[in-house]
Amino acid sequence: MKKGVLLVNLGTPDSTSVADVRKYLREFLSDKRVIDIPAVPRWMLVNLIIAPFRAPKSAAEYRKLFTERGSPLKYYTEDLLDPLRALLGADYVVEYAMRYQSPSIQSGLDKLKAANVSSIHVIPMFPQYASATTGSVIDKVMEITKTWQIIPEIRFTSQFLEDDKFLEVIAKNGRRWMEKTDYDHFVFSYHGLPERQIKKGSVGNQCQLGACCNKFHERNQFCYRAQCFHTSRLVADKLGIPEDKYTVCFQSRLGKDPWIQPYTEDVLKELAKSGKKKVLAFSPAFVSDCLETTIEVGQEYKEEFIEAGGEQWDLVESLNDDPLWVESLAGLVRER
Repeated sequence: MKKGVLLVNLGTPDSTSVADVRKYLREFLSDKRVIDIPAVPRWMLVNLIIAPFRAPKSAAEYRKLFTERGSPLKYYTEDLLDPLRALLGADYVVEYAMRYQSPSIQSGLDKLKAANVSSIHVIPMFPQYASATTGSVIDKVMEITKTWQIIPEIRFTSQFLEDDKFLEVIAKNGRRWMEKTDYDHFVFSYHGLPERQIKKGSVGNQCQLGACCNKFHERNQFCYRAQCFHTSRLVADKLGIPEDKYTVCFQSRLGKDPWIQPYTEDVLKELAKSGKKKVLAFSPAFVSDCLETTIEVGQEYKEEFIEAGGEQWDLVESLNDDPLWVESLAGLVRER
């Protein structure tokens, strides 16, 4: 009997039109795990403030990102299907979905259901667990499948930050840049989260959002901030980067509430101020290049760093459709 595999990435607008971007923002930001405030104020915030006013600006940013094939986040995910199917063989049915917009998780699950698979392995494509990403995917899958008359065995990969092939793709991409330039410093920039979301998931309310993240162990294994520090250490070890030559930081802050720190925009200014001229940036929270990597880290932060006195800011590409990344995914499926 065949086994089902569903890859789930975050999502993207269907086009760069303001209407499609607004539609995407409304679905994305209406998720109770993304903006974790009560339903009524969340609806008002998203539909009366964020979506109407942010959509035109975001649409302009997406126009910088989209290619003839559309969104890189979407087509790089789709490009994984055929090579992954080839590696896994005829015993597996592999589909993909986006948490927000198309193709939907509903459509992906329906395809696996129609194939009469004996089990479904869902891989949210987020290396580090967060309620707003992996947690949201798991929530949605469970919401859909609970209505099925027959529910097959369903498994989830909740994180894969320690997978060696995943780490090796990042390191391999980093080496290519390091062979060309002698960098003064390295930055590992991750998508940020509100501090309250980290504390909500703290086991025994132990989270201090400080030095407790410097070691990765069973009590903080699902702390997003601790996972990011751990990922950075593992990549730095592979590349031989000493601890004093890299900084872990967090980007994409939204709103006035405190988010996990340090903030990337503050870090890059401090680096320039301290005399660092050449910086190589990694974005290990993303497996596919997207708005947050190509535009935010690759372009906007580069401009800010140079304006602050730096000379060179380079971005290591994401895993995208790298063959070793396909092997990593196949390994995640087989180990279950």
